[in-house]
Amino acid sequence: MPAFAYQALDAAGKTQRGVLQGDTARAVRAALRERGLNPLAVDAVGEAQQRGGLFQRRLSGAQLALLTRQLATLLRAGLPLDESLAALVDQNEDTRSRTLVAALRARVLEGASLATAMSEAPDFPEIYRASVAAGEQSGRLDQVLARLADYAEARDALNQKIWAALAYPMLLTLVALLVVTGLLVYVVPQIVGVFTQMHQALPWPTHALIALSDFVKAWGLVLLIALALAAIGGRLALQTERAHMAWHAWLLRLPLIGRLVRAANTARCTRTLALLCASAVPLLDALNISAQVMPNLPMRAAVRRAAGKLREGSAFSRALAESGYFPPVTLRLIASGERAGELERMLEEAANQQQRELDRWTTTLTAVLGPLVILLVGAMVLFIVLAILLPIFNLNQMVK
Repeated sequence: MPAFAYQALDAAGKTQRGVLQGDTARAVRAALRERGLNPLAVDAVGEAQQRGGLFQRRLSGAQLALLTRQLATLLRAGLPLDESLAALVDQNEDTRSRTLVAALRARVLEGASLATAMSEAPDFPEIYRASVAAGEQSGRLDQVLARLADYAEARDALNQKIWAALAYPMLLTLVALLVVTGLLVYVVPQIVGVFTQMHQALPWPTHALIALSDFVKAWGLVLLIALALAAIGGRLALQTERAHMAWHAWLLRLPLIGRLVRAANTARCTRTLALLCASAVPLLDALNISAQVMPNLPMRAAVRRAAGKLREGSAFSRALAESGYFPPVTLRLIASGERAGELERMLEEAANQQQRELDRWTTTLTAVLGPLVILLVGAMVLFIVLAILLPIFNLNQMVK
């Protein structure tokens, strides 16, 4: 039964969107009216896809992992592919997921393979298309989808850990800047103005605080605009490949950040390679796909150069080692896998090892940066308090 994407008005006059299965568009309109909805547009999923209305918002990492896990479970239970997709359309409450699955099912019913249907939706990365194509050819689609679900869940967990490690220090820094700016702009001038009117000799911390307060009041807005323009200009400059490559190379040279970047990119690359090798994708194709999932451009270029060396007959671990970007432990595990004929298992072990390394460093980073930001804020507030209290102490001594 084909699927139709619809737009309809409910009794309150609000627009409702979704996907409904039916024999014809007229039958879908009748079903909508029975639900108390006034249909505005009812189109077959394929037609709506051609107009670009279905794929404007992509699935999140968690949604993609859940969808893949559900499809793998249904296929493993013995349901045919079209019935599994139909079941997903019925049981998914998220409109975006239902629309995407309905579009996949419509293409499958037209005779296209699942990999071909996925290639028409930007929600699915290249690793999905290559792995699903290999799974369909080998007859192990359910196993491939189960591995893809594990991969999507691990990748989503990795992204969440990285952002969680950065969110707390960034939030503390933002609050600290707002607090100190508020003190300098509104509080300090009112308190220090009393001392300046008394023509009292002020200590150097108070002079420095007054100068800083005057600077923030006079040039704070200009400085904020300049920083915003610099950020926009830097973002535009990073759109060029040369500047982007230089920025990523500089990140790799930083003491702590470079290690985190190496660990995150190595974990993504090796986990993707392990999945593709397990899905019977040729190693050269797997390397090119794995390079695409690495955000860091120098490391991505290193993997592509390794693919070229591999094509010339070089060992994979030796080709990767030439760049100097990948951790020695990962290279030794890959070399062991090549010699023992267990490259897939060693790639998975290398990914797990780098994941543990990344977890350890992100935990350390969160534990260090949070108190460090608090200490810096405390030091700035202490300086402001001392700059205000020192003239008061001097005044008390003069009175005595």
